[in-house]
Amino acid sequence: MSSTRRVVIAVFPDVDLLDVTGPAEVFALANRESGGRAGYQVQLAGRSRGEVVTSAGVRLVADLSFAEVGGVLDTLLIPGAVDLHPDGPVARIDQDVVEWVKEAAPLARRVASVCVGAHLLAAAGLLDGKTATTHWSTAAQLAADHPAVTVDPDPIFVRSGKVWTGAGISACMDLSLALVAEDMGEEVALGVARQLVMYLKRQGGQSQFSVPLSRPPASRRDIDELRMFIADHLDGDLSAAALAERMCLSERHFARVFRQETGTSPASYVEAARVEAARRLLESTDQPLDQVAAACGFGSVETLHRALRKQIGTTPAAYRRRFRTTT
Repeated sequence: MSSTRRVVIAVFPDVDLLDVTGPAEVFALANRESGGRAGYQVQLAGRSRGEVVTSAGVRLVADLSFAEVGGVLDTLLIPGAVDLHPDGPVARIDQDVVEWVKEAAPLARRVASVCVGAHLLAAAGLLDGKTATTHWSTAAQLAADHPAVTVDPDPIFVRSGKVWTGAGISACMDLSLALVAEDMGEEVALGVARQLVMYLKRQGGQSQFSVPLSRPPASRRDIDELRMFIADHLDGDLSAAALAERMCLSERHFARVFRQETGTSPASYVEAARVEAARRLLESTDQPLDQVAAACGFGSVETLHRALRKQIGTTPAAYRRRFRTTT
C-alpha cells in the first residue's frame, strides 16, 4: 500500500454540501477501486471541531479545527458558499478560511477550489498571476474583485501549477476525478467514474454548458421574444441583418441593444444557441452529422465541427461518444 494521501477539506457555515461530500466520495471510491493503494484519508477542518450547518441544512462534523491541522498535506480543498442577492448569487468571503488558507497552502502538495471556493483562494492571494475558473454565475465578481487573476468562466476546471480551480456545482466530481487520475492513473479514475454512473470523465477544457443561454430575462420584452424566436428557428436566417429587420431597427442599433441586454453579440448568441441544440441532438439521437448540422442551422458538417471546437473544445463525434444517452 502506498503512503497516506491526506486530503483536508475546509468546512464553514453555509458551505455548499456537494462541494464537500462530492470530492470526499470520489476519494473514498478511489481507495476502493485501487484496492487501497490510493491511500486517501479525508479530514474536515473548521473554525472549531464539531458540527457545521451547510447551505442544505445538513450538518457535517469537522474532525479538526483549523489550528489543529498542521503537518504535511497532500491536497487542500476549499469549497465555497454564496449569499443570494436580488441581482444573483454573490460568493461569500469567509475571512477565517482565507487566513487559514494562507497558512495551510504552503504545507500542501496541491491546492484545489470547488465552485465559488475560487474566491477564497483569490482572497488568500493564491490565484494572482494565474488563470482560474469558478461557477459561471460569479465569474464576473471574481474578475472584478481580483484583477490580477485571469478568470476564464468557461472550463470545467483549470490547473495552474499546483493550484486547481473547478467550476460548479457537479463539476466538483470532474475535478476530483482529475486529481485521482493525476495520482493513480486513468484506469482507477475511470473505475470511479463508472461507480458514480458518470461513465466517462469530462475534460477540464470542456465548456460549462448553457452558459451563454443562462442569462436572466432582458429588460426589453422584444429582446426576450427575439431570443425565443431564435430558439425556434435555428435552421433559418438568423444573421444580424435579418434579426435587425425583424426588430425594425438598423443593424448597428440592433447590435448595440442586443449586446446591452444579453452581454454578447447577436452572432455569438446564435452560434451558442445552435451549439446547444446540436449538443442535445448528439446526446439523444443517432442522426448523421449532416442532419444535425442542417437541423441546427450550421449548413455543413465542417461549420458544425468548427463551432463545437470553439464552444466546447471537442468534435461532434467525440462529444457523442462521451455523452450519448441512446442505446
